[in-house]
Amino acid sequence: MLGPRRVGKTILVYHAIQELIDRQAVSGRDILYVSLETPIYTGLALESLVSRFQKLFSRPEGTRLYVFFDEIQYLKGWEVHLKSLVDTFRGIRFVATGSAAAALKAKSVESGAGRFTEFLLPPLTFAEYLRFIDQESQLIRQVADEQGRQRFVTEDIHGLNESFIDYLNFGGYPEAVFLDVVRHNPRRYIKSDIIDKVLLRDLPILYGISDIQELNSLFNTLSYNTGQELSLENLSQAAHVNKKTLVKYLEYLEAAFLIRRIRRVDQDAAHFKRVTTFKVYLTNPTMRAALFGPVDEHHEA
Repeated sequence: MLGPRRVGKTILVYHAIQELIDRQAVSGRDILYVSLETPIYTGLALESLVSRFQKLFSRPEGTRLYVFFDEIQYLKGWEVHLKSLVDTFRGIRFVATGSAAAALKAKSVESGAGRFTEFLLPPLTFAEYLRFIDQESQLIRQVADEQGRQRFVTEDIHGLNESFIDYLNFGGYPEAVFLDVVRHNPRRYIKSDIIDKVLLRDLPILYGISDIQELNSLFNTLSYNTGQELSLENLSQAAHVNKKTLVKYLEYLEAAFLIRRIRRVDQDAAHFKRVTTFKVYLTNPTMRAALFGPVDEHHEA
């Protein structure tokens, strides 16, 4: 399961475990959950963790074991270990989560063809945010026009716009929606727990980036200009990063679900072979508010 930080991957795993216990009557002794962010597991092979668990809790022959590996990208060579586990332990069901999409996706395709099924968990959309705060039915209604075609209307455009402003400021992350302490200071929460952890820890660890300040400068530039048309030349000058490094950084930021690049297409919807300009969007507008302050209905952006 792939997705950016703080969108609920771990919570979804917890729900899956609870579902196994409550509805399928699976014993807790038949479920192993391991967070590979925990330093104590650094350098340990996945197989050794599973074998140790099996020795601690003996079970009758043929009993199904469920294993959950959280943030698996922190284990070097995880794809080789996981492939070996899947091939060796046919009676075990494995679930793995990770926050670095490109690295995970490339390696899972390369090593686990036919073995792994990928799921993507993105940040909340505006419609999902309205559902989370129980406002969708009050603000949006589906009606049929004279031709019988369905369309959406609202009787409270001001309420809808106010909710949209809230969504821009903190509504992309479930935790920010539900917790008052986070909602009242989304800038601190989102910047420190999402952006900084990705830029200062995840990407340097995964890709060996040495100049973190340079990467941070680029992300700030992209965040401020989200949705605008950019060129490598102009972006290189604005962020003070050479073009060759810039291309790599853009790939890394996209891999970590921070940005999404949109390239120009021709009239047949094919990408141009020589890309000179492109657009970069933040995967979640909340990140811009976290960096440059909240917006209101009169804000220029």
